[in-house]
Amino acid sequence: MTAPLIELRQISFAYAGSSRLLLDQADVTFDRSQRIGLIGPNGSGKTTLLHIIMGLRRPTGGSLLFKGREISSKEDFRLLRRSIGMVFQDSDDQLFSPTVLEDVAFGPLNLGLSKEEALHVSRRTLADLELSRLEERITHQLSGGEKKLVSLATILSMQPEAMLLDEPTNNLDPATKNRLTAILKRLDIGYMIISHDWDFLAETCDVIYTMNSGKALRSGTECLHIHRHVHAWGDKPHEHARC
Repeated sequence: MTAPLIELRQISFAYAGSSRLLLDQADVTFDRSQRIGLIGPNGSGKTTLLHIIMGLRRPTGGSLLFKGREISSKEDFRLLRRSIGMVFQDSDDQLFSPTVLEDVAFGPLNLGLSKEEALHVSRRTLADLELSRLEERITHQLSGGEKKLVSLATILSMQPEAMLLDEPTNNLDPATKNRLTAILKRLDIGYMIISHDWDFLAETCDVIYTMNSGKALRSGTECLHIHRHVHAWGDKPHEHARC
């Protein structure tokens, strides 16, 4: 059998100087092409879990396996980042080049592509996301929604095997959120998404992990929730039933 792309085994984490375990022997398995949602209250360790996968934080206990092999060194994580990309919660943490095209081409150039190859891949990626009109735009002058989609393009231009996305719908208008949902649903790679938006996760994911007391509890999406609410653009309360 093929090993999972990522496997977290009994991962624990505490901030330096703190006796409180933010993660307490958490187990998560991320298979190729799997679409995972990660939900839980603020401070439950969701973003820390993604940062541990990317090697941005080191666990205080447990092990991380990439394609069946335990990894821990800088070189290990350098190889992992060639296969897995991360879209950060704040797009300004991710976008730093003068123009959109330069930002999207940065990753392919780092992977060893020539300038011509990198520009070709980047233009194709922007076209696939219907963002070609933004190629020469100054990145810091984009709207919040445009920045989020360009951040996604910077990862997809590197043709990853999988992606991690931290609160990708935060502060998005409904049209941009719907556009992001449609993009994710047509991708042929796996991803893990942190979100507080149950409806978004129900649309885009097939497995849900709920963070609770430092653990990651797995469930399916067959019965995500039943809730009653008022949409900002609706005229009356209504119900969603998924079981």
